Amino acid sequence: MSSPLDELVRAQKRGERRGITSICSAHPWVLKAAMRGDGTLLIESTCNQVNQFGGYTGMTPDAFVTYVHGLAAENSFPVERLILGGDHLGPYVWKNEPAVSAMQKSEDMVRAYVQAGYTKIHVDASMKLGDDDPSCLLDVELAARRAACLVKTAESTCADIGPECKLRYVIGTEVPTPGGATVHEDAVSVTKVEDIQQMLEVTRTSFFIEGLEAAWERVIALVVQPGVEFGDDFIQNYNPEVVYDLARFVEITPFVYEAHSTDYQTSDNLRNLIRDHFAILKVGPALTFAFREAVFALAMIENELVPLAQRSHLIERLDEAMQRKPVYWMNRYHGTEREMALARKYSLSDRVRYYWALPDVQAALNILIKNFGKKPLPLSLVSQYFPRHYTSIREGRLGNSVKAILTESILVVLRGYIQACEPIPGFD
Repeated sequence: MSSPLDELVRAQKRGERRGITSICSAHPWVLKAAMRGDGTLLIESTCNQVNQFGGYTGMTPDAFVTYVHGLAAENSFPVERLILGGDHLGPYVWKNEPAVSAMQKSEDMVRAYVQAGYTKIHVDASMKLGDDDPSCLLDVELAARRAACLVKTAESTCADIGPECKLRYVIGTEVPTPGGATVHEDAVSVTKVEDIQQMLEVTRTSFFIEGLEAAWERVIALVVQPGVEFGDDFIQNYNPEVVYDLARFVEITPFVYEAHSTDYQTSDNLRNLIRDHFAILKVGPALTFAFREAVFALAMIENELVPLAQRSHLIERLDEAMQRKPVYWMNRYHGTEREMALARKYSLSDRVRYYWALPDVQAALNILIKNFGKKPLPLSLVSQYFPRHYTSIREGRLGNSVKAILTESILVVLRGYIQACEPIPGFD
């Protein structure tokens, strides 16, 4: 059974600048905005976001699929144009446990993803586990064997589903940390060609030892480090010059590259990534950052228009939630109390995204939206707080409503990716 991802690879091998955006988010406003497009939509969830124990979203893979399909139905988006992917599927969540238990839980997670209907599987066994030797780097061959075990679980699960189940795989050992860097980085080392060659050789061998020759034919992409990254207070821009050898190497393979952490890259950088065969561009925090930015601007407008007792106090409610449950940001933000307070609100890492689903935060958001009702926002305040949208509203291209403005704020980011990733022929 053919997949739009197969055609993406074929188009790249024909020399076409084709790509696809991978939406790595569970946020309903982000997903609904992405569903406004008319092409193939790739949505991915990570191992710590969605797993058999619920992850930080509280959703199992099956529940996440039901959730996304429900949003698709609400927004008249055809599910046949939807691809669901599992990102960083491996022992990352359980990396502090001994290898036996961490890998068992990883296999159970992969099984749950495949059973739920995910068809793009990124296996990631690149991290050391609790009883690995802490004094040295993880052996590439050991990482490859663990990845092959995960693929074997995926393939056996797929076989139980039936012949129509055909998975596509993404592999690689130089995998950026999920969610962006945890500390400030002035430079990011680009993956060396010789390291990719070694990874491919040992991973292919591990696949074949496990009898996974057919699965190897469905490996479509490699995760490497193209020198792009973001964190709390920095963005590493894509530099094509330092990636020249990397880009040329993949041209003689049957694969493309998958680029993680492309959030906040410029439109030119995204186009250059596609040109250099980073055909799958993953984005998540930049989208929820845009949503947060718009919500905060609305809260500022609310302060001008609504009596104090009736306001949502959303910004305060969010910060209270983050301080009450600091687990999602405490290892990412550093410095004085003032600096960390600023990061909780405005960090590029956007750890705020972990808190939108909390009941008290949701209640505040609902009050904020309700406070504006159906009246258009005053144009002077739109100009003050949404200057990017002011002209579109004045010219009638964008509705002057809270929901339209929130959606458009996300779409501004997405359009950079859509314009960089030309449509895949036959699948739009």
